[in-house]
Amino acid sequence: MKAGLGLLLVGVALVSVADERRSGRDTMTPALRALQADDTQHPAQLALAFGRELWAGGPKSCASCHGEPQTLRGAATRYPAWDRGLLDLPGRIQRCRVQHQQQPAWAPEAEPLLALTALVAQQSRGLPLQPPRGPALDAAAAQGQRLFKTRLGALNLSCAQCHDERAGLRLGGSLIPQGHVDDYPVYRLEWQSLGSLQRRLRGCLNGVRATVWDWDSAELLALEVYLARRSAGLPMQPPGVRP
Repeated sequence: MKAGLGLLLVGVALVSVADERRSGRDTMTPALRALQADDTQHPAQLALAFGRELWAGGPKSCASCHGEPQTLRGAATRYPAWDRGLLDLPGRIQRCRVQHQQQPAWAPEAEPLLALTALVAQQSRGLPLQPPRGPALDAAAAQGQRLFKTRLGALNLSCAQCHDERAGLRLGGSLIPQGHVDDYPVYRLEWQSLGSLQRRLRGCLNGVRATVWDWDSAELLALEVYLARRSAGLPMQPPGVRP
């Protein structure tokens, strides 16, 4: 009898701590959710096709090392990572381009960089985010958490005030998401193009009238580490579509 009661209490406890996180795609309209789910209509299809051309092109192509793109299934679930410094997925692709292909780095948000990032990320569709751990990554996550909760800019707002305290409410007619990163890079209709998580974070900084951190700055990368951990376990569906 006691054992049965114990199992019942365990079951109640598990229900009480059920995961209430929701992907940003869950807050979209049915039309946008359908658009993201339909590869034939997805607005990032041209970028993905360009990514496949880049993957296979040239004497020192991605394919010459990795084979077909699907060999990197699962790779995008493990970023940001630590390898002689913090690297997000676009940063890893940049490093491969410079060190292994011996080509100049692309500019931040360059079309080919986003195309390859989307192609690699797409291979991990359906897999849960599994950000790695380690002393340097733990320190970056702690810094990112502090930044997430810090009020910034002329509007004196923090990320947490929108994405924790007001998630599910409306801002300008749109639902405020919880701020998870399971679908990046995303095609935003507002941008009419693909964009990285760093572009989105920089846009938020600009929106609260704060100093916009440089691309690949310690602050942006720390926030990426924290956001990946905050989103850990959520199934990826990149590239996303957002309003």
